[in-house]
Amino acid sequence: MKLQQNQLWKQGERYFRIVKLERLQVDYKELDAFDPDKGEHHSVSKKEFCRLIKGAEVVKEI
Repeated sequence: MKLQQNQLWKQGERYFRIVKLERLQVDYKELDAFDPDKGEHHSVSKKEFCRLIKGAEVVKEI
């Protein structure tokens, strides 16, 4: 599975949307399941993000 901008990932009750995807860095937003407009922005390396979503499933793929 290739990472793409605007992908939505679900892991348990947590949702992650890729906001900006670069070669070595991923900016993502951890969404609130009850209010998708709210959430926290994070910036991590691509390797850290892949570890974070390990076992997660893609909810929406563009």
